[in-house]
Amino acid sequence: MPKKNAGANQPDPANTPVSFEAAMNELTGLVAKMEAGDLPLEASVIAYQRGAELIQFCTSQLDKVEQQVKVLEAGMLKSFHADNGDEDLS
Repeated sequence: MPKKNAGANQPDPANTPVSFEAAMNELTGLVAKMEAGDLPLEASVIAYQRGAELIQFCTSQLDKVEQQVKVLEAGMLKSFHADNGDEDLS
């Protein structure tokens, strides 16, 4: 018999934000609703869970971009040092 919650801890692809900015906008809205204190307890828990998913998504996106920047900087620094390695910077 298959388990009913077989993918319960996996993110739902249908709820994955389309971009970092979209995730941040949704997260901002959730925080505002939660801070207002108007959500019932169950809705607050759902909002908190969604917020955690959004934070994980944003963190993942930032990590990817950080790696891309490191690769770009490494390439730029290598060519910069090769072109300007003999110059006196003082």
